[in-house]
This record gives sequence, structure tokens and C-alpha cells, in this order.
Amino acid sequence: MNSSFFQVISALDALTGALFLLTALGFVATRQVLASLQLFIMQSLLLALSAGLIGIALDSIHLLAVAAITIATKTLMIPWLLRRTVGAEVYRTREIERVLNIPSSLLLAAGIIVLAYVVAYPLLGAVKVPFEQINLPLGIAAMFLGAFTIVVRREAVPQLLGLLAVENGVFFVGIAIAPELPVIAELAAAVDVAVIALVVGLLTRSIHRRVGTTAVGRLSALRER
Repeated sequence: MNSSFFQVISALDALTGALFLLTALGFVATRQVLASLQLFIMQSLLLALSAGLIGIALDSIHLLAVAAITIATKTLMIPWLLRRTVGAEVYRTREIERVLNIPSSLLLAAGIIVLAYVVAYPLLGAVKVPFEQINLPLGIAAMFLGAFTIVVRREAVPQLLGLLAVENGVFFVGIAIAPELPVIAELAAAVDVAVIALVVGLLTRSIHRRVGTTAVGRLSALRER
């Protein structure tokens, strides 16, 4: 492949990775449930774009298939399932209850990103392909920020989206370091994630109908009287 074309693809992947990380930060900063869902869709699109770019650069049909599966499941099917099962009222009116305020959360998120690069630094010496050097630290940072989102959120839907963001981070790393991962593995993971989203969505809708909230800290109201 022409080296200049490879460099252009690498630069585009780096830009995609930067935007991918920004969406992970968005999960920490946003207040509304609907905004969190939109960020997940955007992050999943960026994941698919990165897979497509690397697939083109490495001439990998596997990664192109991964990009297609990601778009079908994470930008279309899972958001549709959540909207159908949770109910529009949650997305329209609910504000996210937070453990920390936004400035404190963003300050800790910045430290988490630094920690992710510290964790990734020893591994960068073992990788030579530019895509691995780009996706590895950014994917780890997104994983950590997704886990942090689960901790600071008290609402069920944003916590689920934080879990899905962790999974996106894992695959953002995986498409670079294991581009020939069988498509069946990605498909199986996508189905599992869709099932989890469906189950959590149904549970969240049931909780909201019975106690009028989706805050997981208030589940004691569901105890039998």
C-alpha cells in the first residue's frame, strides 16, 4: 500500500480516536439520559469508523464486517430496544442523579485519562503498527471512563450505557491489536450486549412504573410490604 495513503488513514484514525475519547468524557459531563444515549450512538459510529479505516488500510474483510455489525447493533438495534423498553418519559424528563458534581467528575476523569496512558505506556513499546499505538491508549482510557460513569451515575439507563461504553473501549483496542478476530466473536458479543440492553430496559421500565424513578439507590421501595 502507498505509504502516504497509509499515513492519511492513520491520521484519520487518530482523529476518530480523539473524538471517541471525547464521547467517553461526554458520558461523565452530561446530565440528561437522552444525551447519554446520543453519545453512545456517536461513540459506536466512531468505533465502526475506526474499524472501517483499519480494515481498509490492512485490507481486512473481518474489520469491515465488524464495522457493519457495530452500526447495525449499537447505533440502530440497541438504541431502538432501549427506547421501546424504557419509555419516552424517562428520556424526556429525567435528570441524572450524580454521586459527584460535573466539575469534580471531569477533574477525576482527566486523572483517569492520565492513568490510562500510564497503564498503556509499557505496552506501546511492544507494538509497531500506528493503529495499535493510537487505539491502545485511547481504548483503555475509554474503558476506564466508562467504568467511572457507572460509579458516578445513580440512574439505571446511564449505568447501562456506561457498561456499553466499557465494551466499546474494549473493541476499540481489539480492532487494532487483533484485526483478524473472527467475525463470529464480534457477532456473538453484539447479540449478548443486545440481550443485556433488552433485559435492563425492561427492568428499568418496570421500576419506573412502580416507584416513579429509575435511581438504583431507591430500589428498597420495591420490597414487599
